[in-house]
Amino acid sequence: MASLFTHALVGSALGQATQRDWRRDWRFWSLVVTCSVLPDIDSIGFHAGVPYGALWGHRGMTHSLLFAAIVAAALAIVFRRTFSPAWKLGAILLVIIVSHDVLDAMTNGGLGVAFFSPFDTHRYFFPWRPIQVSPIGVSRFFTLRGLRVLGSEILWIWGPAIALLVVIKAVQLCLPRKGLGDTAPGSEAAASEKAQ
Repeated sequence: MASLFTHALVGSALGQATQRDWRRDWRFWSLVVTCSVLPDIDSIGFHAGVPYGALWGHRGMTHSLLFAAIVAAALAIVFRRTFSPAWKLGAILLVIIVSHDVLDAMTNGGLGVAFFSPFDTHRYFFPWRPIQVSPIGVSRFFTLRGLRVLGSEILWIWGPAIALLVVIKAVQLCLPRKGLGDTAPGSEAAASEKAQ
């Protein structure tokens, strides 16, 4: 797997593509970070004796597209009043969860990712796998091997994620706010006047 730090960084970069009022809400960022690392909840299975290659093993069911869709839809429904429209929240959370799976399929170790579980339990890797696989567990991560993994992630993920963030910000600055789902300046005042 890629490290949790990297999954959170990529999720946060993707989260910048949303509406401005969402980006100002700590609850949105809590959802983003949680969703970006959520597929690795299956690592609890190591302590419970779940075999790595099992349906609920690491990179199994919780790394599937079905899992991502169910979680994104459920969170969109739960937070539909806070972050409206709900379909936009569901879409961005789906992309963030799936980004975790994509990164894991680009690592050079472990088993592949069961993208299509439970219908197809085969584990897949992408042909291009430049990312060093991260050790599982905090004590194993903060070692020389963990530093090498971070170096690999900085090169192959952090750099492109920061570039993506710069592009998103540039597009947001160039487009009218209303086009990005934000309220155009003065539109609240105009709506208030019409209501009176």
